[in-house]
Amino acid sequence: MSEMSETDARTVTTACPLDCPDACSLEVEVVDGRVARIEGSRRNPLTSGFICNKVRRFADHVYAPERLLYPALRRGARGEGKFEWISWDAALDLVAEKMREARARHGGESILPLSYGGSNGLLTQDTTDARLFYRLGASKLSRAVCAAPSAAAARGLYGRMPGVALTDYVEARLIVVWGNNPSASGIHLVPIVQEAQRRGARLVVVDPRRIPLAKRADLHLAPRPGTDLPLALSVLRWLFENGAADWEFLNNFSHGAEELRRRVAPWTLERAAAVTGVAAADIEGFARLYAESSPAVIRAGWGMERNRNGGSAVAAVLALPAVAGKFRVRGGGYTMSNSGIWDLDREGVAAEAPPATRTINMNVVGRALLEAQPPIDVLFVYNCNPLMTMPNQEAVRRGLLREDLFTVVYDQVMTDTARLADLVLPATTFLEHEEMAKGYGAMLLYRSGPAIPPVGEARPNGEVFLELCRRLGLDRPGDPETNDELAAAVLGRLPRVRSELAQGGMAQPESGPYPISFVDTFPRTCDWKVHLVPESLDREAAPHGLYHYQEDPATQAFPLALISPATNRTISSTLGELRRDPVALELHPEDARRRGIEDGARVRVWNELGEVHCLARLSQDLKPGVVFLPKGLWSHNTFSGTTSNALSPDTLADLGEGACFNDARVEVERLS
Repeated sequence: MSEMSETDARTVTTACPLDCPDACSLEVEVVDGRVARIEGSRRNPLTSGFICNKVRRFADHVYAPERLLYPALRRGARGEGKFEWISWDAALDLVAEKMREARARHGGESILPLSYGGSNGLLTQDTTDARLFYRLGASKLSRAVCAAPSAAAARGLYGRMPGVALTDYVEARLIVVWGNNPSASGIHLVPIVQEAQRRGARLVVVDPRRIPLAKRADLHLAPRPGTDLPLALSVLRWLFENGAADWEFLNNFSHGAEELRRRVAPWTLERAAAVTGVAAADIEGFARLYAESSPAVIRAGWGMERNRNGGSAVAAVLALPAVAGKFRVRGGGYTMSNSGIWDLDREGVAAEAPPATRTINMNVVGRALLEAQPPIDVLFVYNCNPLMTMPNQEAVRRGLLREDLFTVVYDQVMTDTARLADLVLPATTFLEHEEMAKGYGAMLLYRSGPAIPPVGEARPNGEVFLELCRRLGLDRPGDPETNDELAAAVLGRLPRVRSELAQGGMAQPESGPYPISFVDTFPRTCDWKVHLVPESLDREAAPHGLYHYQEDPATQAFPLALISPATNRTISSTLGELRRDPVALELHPEDARRRGIEDGARVRVWNELGEVHCLARLSQDLKPGVVFLPKGLWSHNTFSGTTSNALSPDTLADLGEGACFNDARVEVERLS
């Protein structure tokens, strides 16, 4: 018998649930129970047979030296990273005991679940975990660190209307990529844009950096961070004042056009140019090109929301296709998140309504850990690495170092947050458990089984939270518990989708995967129309209201704007253990020259919140006055063990109480 015939090799069809819009379909080659290779498949037309390097290398994460293989209890001082093995039974008993003690001492609100994306699956988040924490009466968590301002803006204007299918961008004659870098996140849009360009489409990129697509663009607008709002308002004003507003569309399909026209009136091209740093002629050129092009589509990203004006900026950008009448044709309109097309039953799968307890915004979790009353006694962290991902990093660190806080970290690898925990629990990756995942770019929903057995003693979320419910006496007859029961509950309002998943493991939304806005689908507002100045958003953006510009927070002491966009190395902080090299601060040569900084020098980046010591890299791709440290770094990537989040304020955006990472204003100096 040949050696090959004795090898257990198989190919498993699955899908990627990680935090990316593309929802790639995957083929995983498994040899003797281990992942040997991961490739893209063509089940999802958007995937088109290829995947990003992050997921292609995901097996390195599955088998990383940092992988958590068993439950472990802290021994020694907090932060030393010294843990010893304990059994799952002992670990879950300890968690249940600490939760009972906290409820008895300060009530259920003294327990805080802290989670974000993680594997992002519909079977592993907001199911049995929500049930546990709702029934405990724990503090609720506002997951506003990303997409909260943009979600508020999109809901206010359009409800949960799906946008243009990414594959339909080939039909556009103008593509605007605003605050989004597909080369780092959502790579499958890149070849589609390139094909559209080959067919004659024009490309405009709006970003303070010259990202890869900007180098291929017909026009690159580089506004100062936090000034996307006045840029969009000036384009809206130009459309209204130059006969380019589609009043037939506005009269038939919208409310608030006249009020919007009044609010944008002060934003002349010259005023916008002075604030944004973009030449008035370039703004006018963009406005004219947008008005004259059809189909025209805007790929709106999340970069523009990460500041004090974030919600209004997104609303202004999303108002553009309505004012200019760019809907009703294939490839015309906008795309942001399409996750709202799935009418999921979250309360049904949790089998419990959210309690009337306090809500803690994860953007201020550092302050909450230090100041909240009643105090947070038990912190349960899962699908999240808050020390590396939340603003005001040093406040988060001080909170996690509290000796009277019992912290559980349930994760796949030993993160920087886990090193400060009292108890760590090993979680499975999406390759090791059954999952149901939806795209928020690609309009598809998958259900897939595990490709490999759990590594070590890792367990999936659903199993662990069910066990905690049982230990705390919070389980009830009739609760959905198995994966089939959880799937049936979350899809309770979508019988056709359930049937498609059962037959082929993949389903499309009711609107189909390629809807045309205002033909196949309409705003999911109360009257099926666009609300250009919705009262709810106006109230939320008080005292000044929607579309009000708040000035730049730069000072003489801290004049540089620090941005921290995603890169092609991590997914938020996931996979950060694999990036082992020191990371450099990028700055424009002009800013470096003024500070006596050479390429490769060690520098200190600081403000009143903290500091980061790292290398410097000079880059012409940045706008002068803007510096860049990547999102998703871990402590080992800098000499100080801190990241850009040590410099990010925990102030909140105008809508959705979102994070203001790009409002960090800093100074940089060379270290001797």
